[in-house]
Amino acid sequence: MIFPTVQFAFFFAVVLPLSWALMPRQRLWRPFILVASYYFYAAAGWQYAFLLAGSTVVNQTAATVITRQDSEKVRKVVLVAGIGVNLGALGFFKYLDFFSDTVSSSLGLSLGLLHLVLPIGVSFYTFQGISYLVDVHRRRTPLARPLDYAIYACFFPHLVAGPIVRASEFVPQLAGPRDPDRIPAARAFALIAGGLVKKMVVADVIGTRLVDPVFGTPQAHNGIETLMAVYGYAVQIYCDFSAYTDMAIGLALLLGFRFPDNFDRPYTARSLQDFWRRWHMTLSRWLRDYLYIPLGGNRGGGLKTYRNLMLTMVLGGLWHGAAWTFVVWGGIHGVGLAVERAWAAVAAAARISSPVPEAVRAAGARILTFHVVCLAWVFFRAPDVSTASAVLGRLFAGGPATGVLSPTVVLLIGVVLAVQWLPRGVGARLRTAFVTLPVYAQGVSLGVLILVIAAASGGRGVAPFIYFRF
Repeated sequence: MIFPTVQFAFFFAVVLPLSWALMPRQRLWRPFILVASYYFYAAAGWQYAFLLAGSTVVNQTAATVITRQDSEKVRKVVLVAGIGVNLGALGFFKYLDFFSDTVSSSLGLSLGLLHLVLPIGVSFYTFQGISYLVDVHRRRTPLARPLDYAIYACFFPHLVAGPIVRASEFVPQLAGPRDPDRIPAARAFALIAGGLVKKMVVADVIGTRLVDPVFGTPQAHNGIETLMAVYGYAVQIYCDFSAYTDMAIGLALLLGFRFPDNFDRPYTARSLQDFWRRWHMTLSRWLRDYLYIPLGGNRGGGLKTYRNLMLTMVLGGLWHGAAWTFVVWGGIHGVGLAVERAWAAVAAAARISSPVPEAVRAAGARILTFHVVCLAWVFFRAPDVSTASAVLGRLFAGGPATGVLSPTVVLLIGVVLAVQWLPRGVGARLRTAFVTLPVYAQGVSLGVLILVIAAASGGRGVAPFIYFRF
């Protein structure tokens, strides 16, 4: 069930008023929202609900044992076992065919592939389960009540593609009924409306008209079309993924719950480290707290730090997908982060100062960072390494234009990149201005938005969100 569809609109139109009607009666609201969330998830395939339920039972049972045990040795064994079960389920569905194919190709064997269908959202709720177990073991998060943890694990706004919400961020909000008078409805509707525009007017249009044709047949396109397709994919994946999380945050707000933000103008970053503070921020923090720091972080000297950065980013790449393209994508970011850290250490030790004005250096850093990110996106988007190489090989190629580079597509790419540079707070001021408009003006504005979205979709429906694959 995809957010911007009639099916979901009917679902939410039923769930929202019932949720608020039952909210004062928590003994009724809790099972209601649990059933509603499982219904939402089962719409993608009823069999997946059993995996989600199994994951919930395993994690809550392990967390209960960890909490009630005094022996640190037993607590650690249960933690490792719980993490192992989570990763085992994820590995079975996501990586078994990948490793079988890799071994078969390397050794000349024929191990056979199972062609397993990846359960939707499994990567996200697996990471949430692992963070819950680790935080309970570290005594940073108290053991949740079984029903509260079950709701946290399956709450439908963030279930399929994030943001990755930690138990400490969500479970305390279940302590009592939410107050409908404290719902920031203007922000919620603005997030949902903005998400619809980013997904259907920008991401889907750029994807179908430019990115898909160029990455489908890179040899048929000249250098300018190829370069714009690379920029286009950077815009497409940002708009597609941030659209989902914006809508998820907005829907959760309407239900009375707050999620952490997930994006902060990532293409204005001055370094890759800065980029990861702005892009998929909940994943970045997860990788830092549950992978990079446990590996040793920046303790132990430069070489170990570079190793930990590489391992974190390569494993982060594999989390996105079981393919060598994602390994390369993570490797590019890992190498870039290591180079940035090494250069900063050298500059500090040598006390290197630049005569170039700060504004020029900042602009250069942003341009360089953006293009390194775009280089990595080529591998992220391509179905295989050979296609990625073909796309990169066409960047300086000549040849006639094929017509994929329309003024509309160029305008959308330019507008999205330009909007990233708007000062902070502009969105809040626009929301305030909107809610002060007369009711008829608000209605007309929403009507125009719906017409624009309908015209942009061209009746072809909504393409699945990119991160549904992960």
